[in-house]
Amino acid sequence: MTENPSREPGLSIRLDATWLSGILRADQIRRDTLVSLVATWGSDEAREDVVLQLDALAEAVTSPREGELDALIEAVESAAAMDDAEIRMDLHTALRLRAELDAAIAKLGRFNPAAVARLPHQRGEAA
Repeated sequence: MTENPSREPGLSIRLDATWLSGILRADQIRRDTLVSLVATWGSDEAREDVVLQLDALAEAVTSPREGELDALIEAVESAAAMDDAEIRMDLHTALRLRAELDAAIAKLGRFNPAAVARLPHQRGEAA
């Protein structure tokens, strides 16, 4: 794991140790997922369904088949009545993430400067 230079590492973009890929960290999604999962625990019937779906997922993790994990994860999300994994952000956060992403792109593109040169460079310009 590489050091995260972000002022707010819980929602940030950084490079891996090899500088070959970027890593998006979004702790709020994990938090919301766990809160949503345990919120269902209050209902015995819903808890039973969640546990059954988690057991099926646990079995599949040992030897997953193509597409099986996705379907089982969706079943757990459905049983726990989970919302989409989204994060709302204000302008300040969006600009901070863009700056972090721009820094990552500059380093990721070091072996392919032609591809980086084709990217729009003016602020506010769409890619």
